[in-house]
Amino acid sequence: MNEKRIFEGKTTSEAIENGLKELNLNKKDVEIRIIEDEDKRSFFSILAPRVVKVEITPKINIEKAEKKVETEKDEKIIDKKELEIAEENIRKFLEIFFDKTNSKNINYEIKNDEKNTIIINISGTDANFLIGYRGEVLNAFQTYLISIAAKNTKEKIHVNIDVLGYREKRKKVLEDLAIRVANNVVRGKKSITLDPMTAYERKIIHTKLQENSKVKTVSIGEGDHRRIVISLK
Repeated sequence: MNEKRIFEGKTTSEAIENGLKELNLNKKDVEIRIIEDEDKRSFFSILAPRVVKVEITPKINIEKAEKKVETEKDEKIIDKKELEIAEENIRKFLEIFFDKTNSKNINYEIKNDEKNTIIINISGTDANFLIGYRGEVLNAFQTYLISIAAKNTKEKIHVNIDVLGYREKRKKVLEDLAIRVANNVVRGKKSITLDPMTAYERKIIHTKLQENSKVKTVSIGEGDHRRIVISLK
């Protein structure tokens, strides 16, 4: 379920604006219900400060959308020849790329899952530059390799790249974060919004807390600003 939130303002417009700003959403992405309208004030409350309350509910539950995309990705099977073309595209690119960057001590393995994904594992003491802060360089590099893989292919090829086991280490950090924040939500009885994350990272949080009987997760925002809200069920 999407999380309903209450926001206040001196006018309806201000209350809505406050809510959209905090949720980092556009008006088209939410459902709005006015709880207390400034035009429906009684005679006895005329001297009291105006407070308008609105209920805002995000329309899109990114958790479900991400699970659907991941399921479709797992089920799609691409012709073996297409995978081989994509794999060769990446192999040629990496040979040139590492030669141009003078990265001597780098080893890489390229294979496919026999379905729709090229898997690349990179190791070596010169490979650190491919990770970046919180994996930003790694994520950008993976996105670029997806376009490289698609050259002369008819199907969309997925690419999963890991450098020095970073993905697995990051997964453990995010799972620990999910548990810690969920416990804080239960203790404080108040929702907590995490920093923006990639779809890959958000999926780790959603999956880790999926079976938690006390909290729920929902993704809000757009593009690079998408983030997870953890709240009580």
